[in-house]
Amino acid sequence: MAYKKIALIGIGNIMFHDEGMGAYLVKYIEENYEIPENLTVVEGGTLGFTLMTYYQEYDKIIVVGTGSKEGSVGTICSESAQEVMANENITRKTANEVEITMMIEICSFHEEMGEVQLITMVPGDIIEVKNGLTDAVLQHMPKLVNVTLEELKSSGIVLKKKVSDEISFDHILDYYANPKVNYNELIGVIH
Repeated sequence: MAYKKIALIGIGNIMFHDEGMGAYLVKYIEENYEIPENLTVVEGGTLGFTLMTYYQEYDKIIVVGTGSKEGSVGTICSESAQEVMANENITRKTANEVEITMMIEICSFHEEMGEVQLITMVPGDIIEVKNGLTDAVLQHMPKLVNVTLEELKSSGIVLKKKVSDEISFDHILDYYANPKVNYNELIGVIH
């Protein structure tokens, strides 16, 4: 099915190791694929309930982040809003899962809610305060990208790779988890 407006939202806090996988995933897609006009890519990080406007203003919302389903690190689960609500006791183990489920509940009271698909992957570590991803999760990130691209494809969007060289997850992690400030540029902005 084709949708007029689709939002791809990567959620998670990059300060807690694998918790940031959704944020890194959307950065990887932004850097390596051409984004069509009808797709909005959002690094949702820890925006929580402020993301609710996407649920109401877009036809399809694909949310990617960590999940607490049973399985080994790298296990991926894709669920519709209806499946999330039917399993709400199972899908409310992390702060992100609680917020997503609550947003779906709130938005379902209104007629203006797009179709929501939640794609999650079992993390290795979301407790340690450390930027980056564990080696185990990093190894499974290409699989998470493929599942996300397939969901976009089933929604009518086939992303094309950019002509330039691929920007690796290692580079994405280094750049976004450890931003570097060019002080000369910063001074120029201040003055």
